[in-house]
Amino acid sequence: MKVLLLAPQPFYQERGTPIAVRLAAEALADKYNAPEDRIDLLVYHEGEKIGIPGVTIHRVTGCDFIKNISPGISLKKLVCDIFFFFAALRLVWAFRRDQYHLVHAVEESVFIAVVLKFIFRIPYIYDMDSSIALQATEKWIILKPLYPILSAFEKLGIKLSQAVVPVCDTLAVLADRHGSKHTHILRDVSLKAELPNARIDLRQELGIDSKEEIILYVGNLESYQGVDLLVDGFLSVEHEIPSARLVIIGGSESHRNVLKERTKDHSAAERIHIAGPRPVTALGEYLSQADILASPRSKGNNTPMKIYSYLHSGRAILATDLPTHTQVLNTDVSLLVAANSTAIGTGLKALVVDHELRKQLGKRAFDYAEQNFTLKVFRQRLWELYTKLERALGIENKASEISRTA
Repeated sequence: MKVLLLAPQPFYQERGTPIAVRLAAEALADKYNAPEDRIDLLVYHEGEKIGIPGVTIHRVTGCDFIKNISPGISLKKLVCDIFFFFAALRLVWAFRRDQYHLVHAVEESVFIAVVLKFIFRIPYIYDMDSSIALQATEKWIILKPLYPILSAFEKLGIKLSQAVVPVCDTLAVLADRHGSKHTHILRDVSLKAELPNARIDLRQELGIDSKEEIILYVGNLESYQGVDLLVDGFLSVEHEIPSARLVIIGGSESHRNVLKERTKDHSAAERIHIAGPRPVTALGEYLSQADILASPRSKGNNTPMKIYSYLHSGRAILATDLPTHTQVLNTDVSLLVAANSTAIGTGLKALVVDHELRKQLGKRAFDYAEQNFTLKVFRQRLWELYTKLERALGIENKASEISRTA
């Protein structure tokens, strides 16, 4: 099978979507490894230059002047997408005599896939990580009146696809409502067990005593993540939990500076550690050294990728009681609280003082992740989808048949 994987992302970067793209590309390369197969991956110019065996990585040219593309929708991303569109056209044209069987379109590249379908008659699947219409109107309030138009374009991308591959239940409901021919949920996975552990002592690194509890947040610091609510919640109860420390890993320098400014005049500022980015290879070590893992997200409908690693770490999780979390989390495996600083502070206090509750939540979370969110499950689900697509498109693939019977 010949697949063009469109991923309008900086690649490679150790953050949600690029990680998921790498895992998908690796899984496809393992499934389609015969001489007649081809997996091409088109990405942005920015990112670490990595190699994936069996995958040819193509990078967009002409927009090298754009730097530091952040997660989520942005003006920088929209400009890069223009160059990405023409790069995709050139790539498909170059292989017009040995054409792709399928385009695998991630996020907004679905609109490019629609054009490719009309021009070259190549079917596509829509790898849906979020609602583009919702994301755009939440990011830019001025676009709110245009939501029906943006939603109509999103609906078109869904209806014309061979299949929609949402990362969560909320997006699956949206896809079905918009007329998806086939909806195949492909959740993100825990990275904790799939990466080599870096030997790091978080307490020693940050000067935290062994008797102090660590409340840990890992991820970017975009506004939708709700880290400001987490910080304010911690500060509201810090005098009641004097043994607790809040550690924040990730985020750009500008976002970290905003957080530091927010806390600098508070008496408990020295108990908030804004540690900056750390390599994803160290994720398992950091998570396993925490007592409480926090996900205070306040917007969005897709589940943060970190949640799966949080679960797999066997540590107690505090998360906001919103669909972004509750489509994966429940009260058996986490403490769910309202998305405001008061509720978050109360939840943090409850977990800090109740060691047995933390232990029970962590044990159930680990068992849940082992059964549902491993790389093995991810690969099986992706391969199942592509096997169905082979049949639907009438594609015979000997290597695929071998991989299924091995």
